[in-house]
Amino acid sequence: MTTPSSKTAVAPGEPAPRAAEAVIAGGGTMSDIREAQALIWTGKGPGGLIDVLEAGSTIAWIQLPSAGIESYTSVIDEDHTWTCAKGIYARPVAEHALALALAGLHRLPELARAYTWRKTVCRDLCDDRVTILGGGGITRALLPLLAPFGVTTTIIKRHPEDMPGATRVLGAERLDEALEDADVVILALPLTSETEGIIGAAQLRAMKNDGWLVNVGRGKLVDTDALVTALQEQWIGGAALDVTDPEPLPDDHPLWDLTNCIVTPHCANPPPLERENYARLIRDNVRRFFEGQPLEGLVDPKLGY
Repeated sequence: MTTPSSKTAVAPGEPAPRAAEAVIAGGGTMSDIREAQALIWTGKGPGGLIDVLEAGSTIAWIQLPSAGIESYTSVIDEDHTWTCAKGIYARPVAEHALALALAGLHRLPELARAYTWRKTVCRDLCDDRVTILGGGGITRALLPLLAPFGVTTTIIKRHPEDMPGATRVLGAERLDEALEDADVVILALPLTSETEGIIGAAQLRAMKNDGWLVNVGRGKLVDTDALVTALQEQWIGGAALDVTDPEPLPDDHPLWDLTNCIVTPHCANPPPLERENYARLIRDNVRRFFEGQPLEGLVDPKLGY
């Protein structure tokens, strides 16, 4: 097998200095698109990427900057190797998911804004049942955080297999069963054609009337109109959302006014940590690519994540 040259291109250029430093730290050399075998894409989306690939006929591997790749599905092909940033934000997002669950169960936003002392009944997480949709890095980081609470955890994933720390792992066909007795339902899965709208009116009605829905995946995993109705009519206890559909959530959206809804502005992965972790991923993947080792964050073009 021929070892690839270390020529790497960064495009469209911002934040080029940080990406270039990471490339060099990984043993790569900066190159013009026309000679590069690796491309670090720094664009905010897929715009212009096809033109870059057409100009760089020797490019074999493309590193994408985001964990979610739903905006790139029209570009991703099977002629190149693609990687994304999935997994590098797992720990902070898992921590945020736990914080949202606790805040909801303990009614912290509502009570913290109160201007009078009143007797209130809150819930705790200890010994609860938690259902998590998705079996990727966020879930793997979340399971140890949940362990001290003594919860029973059910994981829903495409290919059921045992996961350390999980009580049981079920296939997607058993989703409604996993929702029925869950005190907390956490969405931590990618957005694909199969997962879009995975939580709709039927699933919200299947949940306990005091159960909390936590979404740290993608906003379109949830039917927003159905969620608004579920919260207004108290089909469920509440929802805590770091991602929404639409996003950003408009100022006049009804979710803002519901006391049983917590909205945070897609901030589970703090920008300084995001930049640091992504630079480390570039460095490691550049080294791995040019040494012929498996890459981190590999994308499956057929599955879309």
